[in-house]
Amino acid sequence: MTPAMSCEALTKRYDPTAPAAVENLSFTMPRGATWGLLGGNGAGKTTTIAMLLGLLIPTSGRVSVLGHDMATDRFAALARVNFSSPYIALPHRLTVRENLTVYGHLYGVPQAKRRIADLVERFQMGDFIDRAAGQLSAGQKTRVALAKSLINTPDLLLLDEPTASLDPDTGDWVRSLLEDYRAETGAAILLASHNMNEVERLCGHVLMLKQGRVVDSGSPAGLLEKYGRDDLEQVFLDIARNRRAAA
Repeated sequence: MTPAMSCEALTKRYDPTAPAAVENLSFTMPRGATWGLLGGNGAGKTTTIAMLLGLLIPTSGRVSVLGHDMATDRFAALARVNFSSPYIALPHRLTVRENLTVYGHLYGVPQAKRRIADLVERFQMGDFIDRAAGQLSAGQKTRVALAKSLINTPDLLLLDEPTASLDPDTGDWVRSLLEDYRAETGAAILLASHNMNEVERLCGHVLMLKQGRVVDSGSPAGLLEKYGRDDLEQVFLDIARNRRAAA
């Protein structure tokens, strides 16, 4: 089966005299998998996601998404992909309903009104569906961003901090929703997060980035065993602070 996504020696340099933001990144992510992309601030996560989406042109290397080369056949892939980040604002003056309607048209979603109604119910947005996006709380904005990311029922979903600004109960509810979505559709999910408990729960495989390079990878359980730790946050700190894996 064609993988959900693959990278070959993906590199991005913003300044030829400075270290690369991402260097020689290679991986193949299977369909139906949920992977974590972890790293501290400046590790290259955002640059990587932007190249995977075709928003940034790599300095070198190749990206393939759902069997389509992002350099030559990007638009064939993008109709089946979506993205969410609480740090990218939707148009503030449009209501939630208007924003979702615009994205429904952009993705050519059939029966968009019915799809939006389903998302409103699933994300419990009925109380603010006709409120301007700029008037929402941080948690409400996160829910709207996630609903937008599912508008086209994507086969590949890229998420940047999907539960940021959510209280623990709502965050747990969103994680369950993502698990259900993957089970229902067989979609692949790439998740960038600083919430290590979230990564342990959702992800079957983790890529650890540091200074633009993958410095370790494996299942959460495998990494815990390798570093002799009880939780993924301790593994994250070991890698960030250059501590060696357990013997």
